[in-house]
Amino acid sequence: MRLPEKGCALCEATWGDYWEEVEGQRMFFCCDICATEFKNIVREVKAHTGWKNIDEIRMTGDYRGRDCSALNADRKYTFFIRFDSKGEIQTFKEVPTPR
Repeated sequence: MRLPEKGCALCEATWGDYWEEVEGQRMFFCCDICATEFKNIVREVKAHTGWKNIDEIRMTGDYRGRDCSALNADRKYTFFIRFDSKGEIQTFKEVPTPR
């Protein structure tokens, strides 16, 4: 999976030193909450799309919610996601992908 060049795989923060394996790939996160959120995104996208793997997840936003796009080859899945204070999904809304 393609990740940001620097920083946390979820929020791109450069502080912290938390590493976790996700989808067979060792990833850097600033904290365990970001790791939980990222794993929950991967799990939810796979559940909604049926994809076996994800090439990249692009995100904009912050703790109030993130607009996201998951990519797999030439396929794109867009959604909005918000988490609670423990990294569990609070809101998940599929967003129609513009054609």
